[in-house]
Amino acid sequence: MAQDVAGVEQRWAVINHRAPYWLLVVAAVLAVPTAGLVGMGPGDWYAVGGLVAAGLVLQAWWGTVPGTQRGPSATSICYYTVRWVIAFALTWINLFFCFYAFTGYFGARRLLPRPLRSVGLFATAVTMAGAQSGGMPPHGGTQWLLFGAILAITLVLVAVFDRLAATEDERARVQAETIAELGRTNTALQQALDENAALHAQLLVQAREAGVADERRRLAAEIHDTIAQGLTGIIAQLQVVANTPDPAAAREHLGRAADLARHSLGEARRSVQNLAPVALVDDGLPEALKKTVAEWGERTGVRAEFTLTGTAEQLHDEVSATLLRIAQEALSNAARHAAASRVGVTLSFMDEEVTLDIRDDGHGFDPVAVPERTGTGGFGLDGMRARAERIAGALTVESEPGQGTAVSARVPLVRHDR
Repeated sequence: MAQDVAGVEQRWAVINHRAPYWLLVVAAVLAVPTAGLVGMGPGDWYAVGGLVAAGLVLQAWWGTVPGTQRGPSATSICYYTVRWVIAFALTWINLFFCFYAFTGYFGARRLLPRPLRSVGLFATAVTMAGAQSGGMPPHGGTQWLLFGAILAITLVLVAVFDRLAATEDERARVQAETIAELGRTNTALQQALDENAALHAQLLVQAREAGVADERRRLAAEIHDTIAQGLTGIIAQLQVVANTPDPAAAREHLGRAADLARHSLGEARRSVQNLAPVALVDDGLPEALKKTVAEWGERTGVRAEFTLTGTAEQLHDEVSATLLRIAQEALSNAARHAAASRVGVTLSFMDEEVTLDIRDDGHGFDPVAVPERTGTGGFGLDGMRARAERIAGALTVESEPGQGTAVSARVPLVRHDR
């Protein structure tokens, strides 16, 4: 659309520049055979030659003036006035030069400001009416009457067409502004699309980085809960072997160390493959916790009991794995730090949530003195808390020096979906 408007403007510029040349030449050609009819004498020919040359020079000069398409100016007013004077004088000598005077109609709106536009059109209408009524000056009452009638009709037509031209100019102006606004809107829209594309790409990168970081934390926690805990148990069993003189007892602890090594290896492989813990392969969470507590008590020599309250349900794999890992980590902490003589693990099924409580009668500690969570997923208490929060749960720790420790995990009851 913008290109079409520009093309129309360019064609009008060509017409405004060349039409005066063509019309002046046509009028001059017509003046030659009609010179006798209008009574042109030698003096008239000299005058016509000078005026035609002046018209050509004026038009050639106008073609060199910069900014002639920008609208009315003092220079354009002078150009229009001089051209009208030349056209009027030529038409006065030979009425066929009215063809050249006709340029005053289509040049007025472009060359004259609004207050002078009517004056220019009236002057052109006077020239055209004089030619159409038989030449200037009119002779006799009849010619004056004809001149007046033609002038009146011409002025009415000029007023009508000028009004239509003004309406068309206003429509073109509104259209041009609309096109410009559409162009600005399209530019803004394209910028918004580019920004959205850049933001989308950035979000993808951040999501990929977040996924990598989350997987790294998961693997770190899984390795800590499997390999680290297994190695701790193995070291403990080997220390017993090193300190016991009883070969039978040594073989028993060596066997436990070997079992721990195989179990830890299997758990590490399953963690890498993001599979459920071995204890949950064949059993539900209550049975897995019961066996884990029993094996831990047997391995550490600490009295350990498991209690189930409420009606047990088949939990989602992620929920079961999370609670089992929390229990394993809490038991590991109790073995390493609490020096407890008794540990109790309770799994409670309620309407909308499941709670897991691990209590011991060990040394206890000041929870306020525990270092804050680093945000990297952490291990120990931070690791247990991160696991609970990852499935929309929460973990609380209650402990006092000399009063034992109670770890409680509360998670939503999400049933198995198969």
